[in-house]
Amino acid sequence: MPITTLSGLVAVALYLISLTLQGQAIKARSARTKTQGKVLITGLAAVLAHGISAWSLIARTDGYHFGVTEISTLIFAVIALFAIISSARRPLGNLIIGVFPFAALVIVLSLIIDSNYPAQPIDAGIASHILLSIVAYSLFTLAAVQAAFLAFQNYQLRHKHAASVIKRFPPLQDMERLLFELIWVAQGLLSLGIIAGFVFVEDLGAQGLPHKMFFSVLAWIVFAVLLWGRHQLGWRGNTAIRGTLAGFICLLLGFYGSKFVLEFIL
Repeated sequence: MPITTLSGLVAVALYLISLTLQGQAIKARSARTKTQGKVLITGLAAVLAHGISAWSLIARTDGYHFGVTEISTLIFAVIALFAIISSARRPLGNLIIGVFPFAALVIVLSLIIDSNYPAQPIDAGIASHILLSIVAYSLFTLAAVQAAFLAFQNYQLRHKHAASVIKRFPPLQDMERLLFELIWVAQGLLSLGIIAGFVFVEDLGAQGLPHKMFFSVLAWIVFAVLLWGRHQLGWRGNTAIRGTLAGFICLLLGFYGSKFVLEFIL
């Protein structure tokens, strides 16, 4: 069995085990305590196997393949890693519940869907642009997941399900604090990624790049306004949720919109 398939299947199994353990912990006790060690260890093992599978899909003898499925599985490996790190630092195991199912699904899709995206050689400058973009996108995705949990938490509280929310979710203040920490770090990385793109990408008019750049800059503006509003006006709650999701949608359109059209339609 190829290493890509073997490591991918191992990662899926470990993600499901970690997900089950975390689900049992949330069901059995308060989510305000630390994430269990066995959940974190199983999750880290899953990320390691996931990373091996993703890298073997991307780095091949003829160059680097950055098709939709290849880049998606790499991004979700990074997202899963940050979800584990965040859960280890704070009682935020809900991120594992939100991320691990999608990570497992993306691995399965990467193993069954062949990409026709051509291989590309990359130098150090382009590699830095790609790395910064992937990490920034991963953190913004994690922020979007966190915003979705915040929206659910607010909905439950408004509909008088406070007891269930208090038992199973961390305090709103902690949830919002992590949300903006993620956005601050991701915004810095996105800024560097955009700068690296302008500096190192030789042909900015290449197919799909203007579309990506437009939506990346638009997302940067949305998140910059959101961070300014948080700092100057104390934005929180639904305003923070809507701003986070709006910026994430811009990134989603910029990255996957052009990639999907170029790879599967044109």
